[in-house]
Amino acid sequence: MSDVSFVVNGRRVSGTAEDRTLLVHFLRENLGLTGTHVGCDTSQCGACVVHVDGRAVKSCSMLAAQASGSAVTTIEGLANGSDLHPVQAAFKEHHGLQCGFCTPGMIMTATDMISRHPEGLDEATVRAELDGNICRCTGYHNIVKAILAASKAMSKGVKGRAKQAA
Repeated sequence: MSDVSFVVNGRRVSGTAEDRTLLVHFLRENLGLTGTHVGCDTSQCGACVVHVDGRAVKSCSMLAAQASGSAVTTIEGLANGSDLHPVQAAFKEHHGLQCGFCTPGMIMTATDMISRHPEGLDEATVRAELDGNICRCTGYHNIVKAILAASKAMSKGVKGRAKQAA
């Protein structure tokens, strides 16, 4: 057994987990954060993506003990109260979901992607970076559209702040 302690969605949590407990299972079973989905258990589908210390990680490929000491953000921690995160809002506006099973992982992957490309994204980059996320419903067209829209909206904020600083 391992003692684990990390910050999840801005709140310090701790507990005990078997050494083999995956982060996805600790989040879902110990913390009740069921927005992070288990889709394949083989790190292929991306439904379990969360942010660990600001980077997208497939939580089915990381032990809870490995995350100890880190800051973890799940889909539940992305919105600001009732205000959706810009990526969540774009998925809603551009119909980037159907059954919703892959949506949390897609959104978490997209927010990481956008943060690594603050100047903006193009369709080829989005499609290449979504390679590790599987959606069985949408054919990706509206997911890509939503990510591009969110990137554009969020990069305007970055460009606006850069102009103000100059």
